[in-house]
Amino acid sequence: MSDDRIIQLLLLLGALMLALKALSSHRVTLRGLLQTLVLWAIIGVTAVIVMYHRQELGGLLARASEKLGYEQQVVQGETVRIKMSPDGHFWARVQINGVERRMLVDSGATITAISRDTAEAAEVKPALAPPMLIETANGTVQAQPARADNVAIGPLSTRDLPLVVGDSFGDLDVLGMNFLSRLKSWRVEDRTLILEPRKSTGGEEPARRSQARE
Repeated sequence: MSDDRIIQLLLLLGALMLALKALSSHRVTLRGLLQTLVLWAIIGVTAVIVMYHRQELGGLLARASEKLGYEQQVVQGETVRIKMSPDGHFWARVQINGVERRMLVDSGATITAISRDTAEAAEVKPALAPPMLIETANGTVQAQPARADNVAIGPLSTRDLPLVVGDSFGDLDVLGMNFLSRLKSWRVEDRTLILEPRKSTGGEEPARRSQARE
């Protein structure tokens, strides 16, 4: 279900509750109705703001947590640990061609997806090919295939990573399974996402920065 549909259902539920309250009351006053309408208007506006600016709000919460000493992303040796954000998701500080972005780690996404702004900042150029159809929570959208020279989370790094670039993603960047699958392992323990590097065995480069190539 899309975010827009959720908002519509919440507002519809509020309107139904208002109607039931009015019908069940023998003494309905104009003042009471106006107060209820104002209350639900405030709830509706708040829901819209939260839904459409959830990434910015999440970023503010993350920065506030770090200032209070609650670091969400921690490097231990070659392992990266990411604590669950207050919104229930895992957000990683990712370097795309050296440009840092806060990305949603989504194991349900087959491929990594970035916004047009992120692609331009990281100098990721979409391929001159027909657009791909990508299934998202908000429906099917078009996106251009592309490749990033380097994608890294702390000491975990991989080269030549396929991804898609789209205007429909807004300012949301998603780190998908095609990055996670290059790791030795990834798992969630005690509300913490744990990412471990794979040892190089030749062929496709694992998600780990090679000191010999630096």
